[in-house]
Amino acid sequence: MLLLLKFDSRTIKKPIISSATLETKALINILRANVGARRGEMVVEVEDSKAKEVEEVFKRFGVEVVELTEAVVKDEERCVHCGLCVSICPVEAFRFDDDWRVVVEEERCIHCGVCTRVCPCKALSLHST
Repeated sequence: MLLLLKFDSRTIKKPIISSATLETKALINILRANVGARRGEMVVEVEDSKAKEVEEVFKRFGVEVVELTEAVVKDEERCVHCGLCVSICPVEAFRFDDDWRVVVEEERCIHCGVCTRVCPCKALSLHST
């Protein structure tokens, strides 16, 4: 399960990932992190069976937790099927179909956001972040 963690960097003083791992014995994989002086955001992957338990630990630390259920969204009208997303996606969530049109395999998307930043037509978005 993918979770988006949002937090105030000024108030979180503990190692929240390590603490959650030790307390729940869950493996937590950080897929994306952006931590600034005031705010922080992370996308983490947690095994489904431990996700609710991990979520509760994060909430106890004052972290806002959002379950990411929606993959990257492609605007068909804006997409010119250039394939830049195909070449840059680290998990190969994009591919060309038989007609050389870009298609998204949503189940592969890890919400890293790389594709949304490089798309020259701004045809890709992550709605749940």
